Amino acid sequence: MSETPLEQFLARVRADPSLRRQVTEASTADQVSRLAQSLGYPVSGSDLLRVCGTSPAGVRVTRIDHPGEYPGRYY
Repeated sequence: MSETPLEQFLARVRADPSLRRQVTEASTADQVSRLAQSLGYPVSGSDLLRVCGTSPAGVRVTRIDHPGEYPGRYY
C-alpha cells in the first residue's frame, strides 16, 4: 500500500531536523500545510487537523489551541 502525501511529508519531517524545527515553529495547521506544499506535498490544513492526536509516519500530530485564534469572532 502506498503512502499518502501527508504520510510522505511527515516521514520527511521525521528525517529532517531543520524541517522539523520549521514545523514546530509554525503557529497554525495552514502554515504547516503551506510549508508542505512548498516542498511538493499536496497537504491541506484540514488534512493535518484530521489526523490530530495520532502518529502517522511516526510523527505525533497535535493541535495547539491559541487564545484569540479568531479575533473579533466572539463580540
